[in-house]
Amino acid sequence: MRLQVAAGGPAALKVVAAAQCAAAPVRLCWSAPAGEAAAGGGGGTRGTGRPRRNPPPPPPPHGLSAPDGPARPAEQPLSPLCSPWVPALQLDSGAVLFSPNAICQYFFLASGQEPTDLTNQWLEWEATELQPVVAAALYAQLVHGKKGLEAAGALGKLLAYIEQSLSGRGTAYLAGDTKSVADVVVWGALFPVLQDEASLSNELQALRTWFQSMTLSEACRKAADSVLMPKGLLEFKSYLQKQPPPCLAMERATSNEPEEEEASERALTEEEITAAADAWARGAAALPKPWHPQKPVLPVEGMRNVLITSALPYVNNVPHLGNIIGCVLSADTFARYCRLRNWNTLYVCGTDEYGTATETKAVEEGLTPREICDKYNAIHADIYRWFDISFDYFGRTTTPHQTAIAQDIFQRLLARGFLLQDTVEQLQCEGCQRFLADRFVEGVCPFCSYEEARGDQCDKCGKLINAVELKKPQCKLCRGAPVVKPTQHLFLDLPKLEEQLEPWLERSWTTGDWTANARYITRSWIRDGLKPRCITRDLKWGTPVPLDGFRDKVFYVWFDAPIGYLSITANYTDQWERWWKNPQQVELYNFMAKDNVPFHSVIFPCSLLGADDNYTLVNHLIATEYLNYEDGKFSKSRGVGVFGDMAKDTGIPADIWRFYLLYLRPEGQDSAFSWSDLMLKNNSELLNNLGNFINRAGMFVCKFFGGIVPDMVLTADDKRLLARVTLELRQYHQLLEKVRIRDALRCILSISRHGNQYIQVNEPWKRIKGNEEDRQRAGTVTGVAVNMASLLAVMLQPYMPSVSVAIQGQLCIPPECFVLSPIFTCTLPPGHRVGAVSPLFQKLENDQIEALRKRFGGGQPEDPNVVRQAKPTPPASDPVPAPASGTVVAPGDPQLIQELTEQVAKQGNHVRQLKANKAEKAQVDSEVAKLLELKKQLALAEGKSPEVLVPKGKRKK
Repeated sequence: MRLQVAAGGPAALKVVAAAQCAAAPVRLCWSAPAGEAAAGGGGGTRGTGRPRRNPPPPPPPHGLSAPDGPARPAEQPLSPLCSPWVPALQLDSGAVLFSPNAICQYFFLASGQEPTDLTNQWLEWEATELQPVVAAALYAQLVHGKKGLEAAGALGKLLAYIEQSLSGRGTAYLAGDTKSVADVVVWGALFPVLQDEASLSNELQALRTWFQSMTLSEACRKAADSVLMPKGLLEFKSYLQKQPPPCLAMERATSNEPEEEEASERALTEEEITAAADAWARGAAALPKPWHPQKPVLPVEGMRNVLITSALPYVNNVPHLGNIIGCVLSADTFARYCRLRNWNTLYVCGTDEYGTATETKAVEEGLTPREICDKYNAIHADIYRWFDISFDYFGRTTTPHQTAIAQDIFQRLLARGFLLQDTVEQLQCEGCQRFLADRFVEGVCPFCSYEEARGDQCDKCGKLINAVELKKPQCKLCRGAPVVKPTQHLFLDLPKLEEQLEPWLERSWTTGDWTANARYITRSWIRDGLKPRCITRDLKWGTPVPLDGFRDKVFYVWFDAPIGYLSITANYTDQWERWWKNPQQVELYNFMAKDNVPFHSVIFPCSLLGADDNYTLVNHLIATEYLNYEDGKFSKSRGVGVFGDMAKDTGIPADIWRFYLLYLRPEGQDSAFSWSDLMLKNNSELLNNLGNFINRAGMFVCKFFGGIVPDMVLTADDKRLLARVTLELRQYHQLLEKVRIRDALRCILSISRHGNQYIQVNEPWKRIKGNEEDRQRAGTVTGVAVNMASLLAVMLQPYMPSVSVAIQGQLCIPPECFVLSPIFTCTLPPGHRVGAVSPLFQKLENDQIEALRKRFGGGQPEDPNVVRQAKPTPPASDPVPAPASGTVVAPGDPQLIQELTEQVAKQGNHVRQLKANKAEKAQVDSEVAKLLELKKQLALAEGKSPEVLVPKGKRKK
């Protein structure tokens, strides 16, 4: 093989380092700089007409062979497609590779190091995200003479991404504990800009350690010495000076970024100010009427019909905060937004109950799989109710509908020739007398040598593996060493389905919103080539395979589980096909963490495409990165981190948890829960910013104007504020329409900041004591502020529903105004009467937070009350209609539970307002009795004993 590079060319650095790392048997040759190759290689002349001498090429790094014979002139490009500054690799076959990353990957492949999904993601990220920004930084450094942090400033977010990835995974290298092609490629891109380590912030400790380790390695050091020689850099600088500055255009479709500028930073136009004032003047009549769909919710002709699913949580464990934000809470926030937009919306979810994980848990707890499912389904449902997740239906996969629909899809795939039969080498435990499903096996990962890899996937490197590939496998049940034996299984023929999958993916990517990580992961699967995937398992607990010769087997959970979305909808309504066989009218959003992407973007769509029954396929695939806990990972067994069944025992309201989880939602990179940050965000953003503004606005109406919204005479400054709020509202919509949930929350906080500043500048508490003009000004400021608070109540509803209801109650916002539109209008006109106003948030104290940090830092016992209070929910059946008053209802009805939960919240707010207003004791006692009765009904509906709701005394601090 012959590797041709140009000295000084940044892309040359990575390929020379990769060749050295992989000990590739290549011969190195040097190409002429740009402008010289066209002059005839070694014997041409420059424009001056004087003869040109070619300097001898630099010596190759150790391990690479030099050109044969004495030093020779620089060579012509190996291919007319190769720019002189772009490396080229000529293979022994004569073929030429001229993509630097492909060359690097080829060297590692040739040395026997197979790429993983993670390394492929890094290579794509480097090519699409990092390279353009590095090119701009290098241009600023070499052409404009900028140094250090000034030149590397544009790299800030990308460096932070690498830092977060390294620290979040806790590995020495980007894709694991050993150096991979990803490390060489990313280091090679960064090194020309970051040679001076002063460019790296001291906060980027993991990145700094990784970068130093790479730079000091022999392969990278030798490559840098040979490629980035002073002469070569001068040549490259001369070349850059003749080029236009790089343009950092963002790829909107893949980055999923909003197209609008930051609303708080851009100047307002006169047209925007006038339009905002006109919209304000139209009042509540300008808002659309709220849409209240019939039950069950079904697609409606002519409306936007939105079907939302969140990845079905495994029934065998208790979800932690990362699980909750990764799917159900993110989906809930978007579902609530959709409903406020008057989009006809159905949100379904449920527990994933079949498969090895359930059998494993049943063995651990000495229960049957059915008992495990009943127990943990109740725990999940209780957790999601507390977090105020607004499912239209929360079901489960162990139902007759699941069997019928899964078997129908299977039969259609079989009839169309998309299933294969093959012999599988499988591990059998002779001690247990059974074939071992993947999760019943543990061993050493064949790729990264992690010692606790599962039989289906390694948690360390993320590589999908077959159990028989594990080194030193052990049966999880008896710890015996299993033996390999052949068994017959059925496979989904993904290679045959690929010709249907790829055009569908292109259409979905073009018309829908897929997060960047969802695109990367899917592309890596397609790029590697699809392989047949086994869809059966030797288990008892699962959907039976309806085929002779395989009736003792069940469907593999990852063929079976996504079909749960369909069966859960079928348990909700017998007209489920109007949602799931209606792609012409229905938009499907899937929410999940990134580890679930391949199953939703490749395997499940292939199953539905092959079944050929007009199924609704995903339009928008929304995947988060991972949420970590403080400096590590959540671990129920070690007592590290907050799990869903523990959050309510912290004394922190559910809406505060929702706010903070959504505030740090891992949209573009991993993020970490922090107790200190939770306290900071609660006290600064909620208490001092949002809560302070809404409370002041309402309080001024009560204190200065007798609870009546005063007349308003808008000035030019007021109209500019209306336009600024309108811009934030538009940005909020644009972000949420792109499902950028975390960033949209910033718009809410920006509006309240504008409001606080508006109040502070105009000082209505002083003006109310002045002359008629001052009092008029105080009235205008108060009226505008309380209408901003009314808008915030609606915008907050997807994020903090209980707080939203509290604001609605305090300000007496009409129900017909609880709808989202792109305009900011006056919904509380002069003469509107508000209710009693009270603080929305409480301060979190440092000693309280430190106690919680210690409690959840490791070693706390699992909450015994979970098992005692959470009664098993009966197996899902067709939903029961909401009962009339006095009707006895069987426990477990999700619709009734949701209605009662909302009534309890409203009645609780009413009681608090009465107490704040110091109402008559008899009236308060009467309303408290109603509240307790509602709580009793809710407890019965949830299958709990009402005794657990008896009020307790205040806890001592």
